[in-house]
Amino acid sequence: MDFRLSAITLDEASVVHRSRAIDQEREVAIYDLLEKNSFRLQDSQGGPYQLTLGLEENRLVMEVRLEDGAPHGRALLSLTPLRKVVKDYFLIYESYYKAIRTAPPYQIEALDMARKTLHDAGATELRKRLDGKVEIDFDTARRLFTLLCVLQMRD
Repeated sequence: MDFRLSAITLDEASVVHRSRAIDQEREVAIYDLLEKNSFRLQDSQGGPYQLTLGLEENRLVMEVRLEDGAPHGRALLSLTPLRKVVKDYFLIYESYYKAIRTAPPYQIEALDMARKTLHDAGATELRKRLDGKVEIDFDTARRLFTLLCVLQMRD
């Protein structure tokens, strides 16, 4: 069977107004995810899957459908264990984009390295939190972490 995502949407009811930079992050993450991903819902016979990501209270909601739109499953994930890495990622994200305009290259590189390190930490934690619900590879986790952050970003 085919254990991959063929479509990804963000629940717009969960999303606040976003800047162009945030929309670009979302577009790139979705494009990269659809190009290559590994996604297997626990106990699923296979996809491909359509995924809708949203927020409900302090939880990530992953609505999974088959390609024909038939409901296939739902995974809920508490965001509390991810709160610190997401907060740190936002701080570095803001610093990085401010630095691009004025900082010397070595500072931009240092912030970019910190951003990537936090992104990897977020992906690792996301995979750990999804264990037993959804099986994903590391690159898929990195891109889903980006989308999780986009859902929480404010202008």
